[in-house]
Amino acid sequence: MTIQEMKEKKREYGLTNAQIAELSGLPEGTVRKVFSGETTSPRAATIEALLRVFVRPHAPALDSPYAGFYDVPSEAAEIRRKQLSQVREPGAVYAAKMMKKQGEFTVEDYLAIPDERRCELIDGVLYDMGAPTSIHQLIAGLLHARLLSYIQSKGGSCVPFVSPIDVQLDRDEWTMVQPDVIIVCDRDQITPARILGAPDFLVEILSKSTRAKDIFLKGKKYMEAGVREYWVVDPDRKAVTVFLFEEKEIAEQNTYTFEDDVPVAIYGGDCVISFSEIYSAAAFLYEKL
Repeated sequence: MTIQEMKEKKREYGLTNAQIAELSGLPEGTVRKVFSGETTSPRAATIEALLRVFVRPHAPALDSPYAGFYDVPSEAAEIRRKQLSQVREPGAVYAAKMMKKQGEFTVEDYLAIPDERRCELIDGVLYDMGAPTSIHQLIAGLLHARLLSYIQSKGGSCVPFVSPIDVQLDRDEWTMVQPDVIIVCDRDQITPARILGAPDFLVEILSKSTRAKDIFLKGKKYMEAGVREYWVVDPDRKAVTVFLFEEKEIAEQNTYTFEDDVPVAIYGGDCVISFSEIYSAAAFLYEKL
């Protein structure tokens, strides 16, 4: 993202220099000089700090006035800020936990958050999750149904799940994610409460608010955790990107459209998902956009 693109985002979101300084950790004077053009060649560290605001690899705390702010118009962001300023979950323990800084939250903190407030925990950072759209949910359900049908037809022992389901990805106290669709082949990983460790197959369906997190941050986490195959489904662009992580250092990547049949690599291509059928089933929703 260029400085000019950040300027456009700054105007779109209605952010002030002071707010950007608070979110990025930069001095307000530095922010002002960058966006006024006084500083023509910002340092790499300054650019990186600003990208954390606009690309959102690190989301603000859930009770921050900026939670849920990104990737939405400034009018909606203002409504969101007002909602967050008025709503506080009951319980002194919960309130005390939310006083932690990003990067310090644990699975215990995550589990203390009320069920109606969806979020993910990645390396001690809490990411607020908005409600999924109807297109998002329909695609996830159709994918799960087709995978389940294939596995059952083969008498397989792998188990497919559809979100919401907690995945304690690294089996540590710092990360808990909720992928949209997963397949787990080692049943010892499946507990009544959650999945322990990396699923074999995993799908994330992008939304505007999760695009950067799902593609970059979570993609890297999934590869390092041992996920064998990762699909990124983009409903807006009608595209499917498949990452094969069998070799952790180099990920094979293939891109398909919603007109293609996409093979599931963990099944040697014997299982194929027809995205043209999935798009056809969701077409009535696309017509309403």
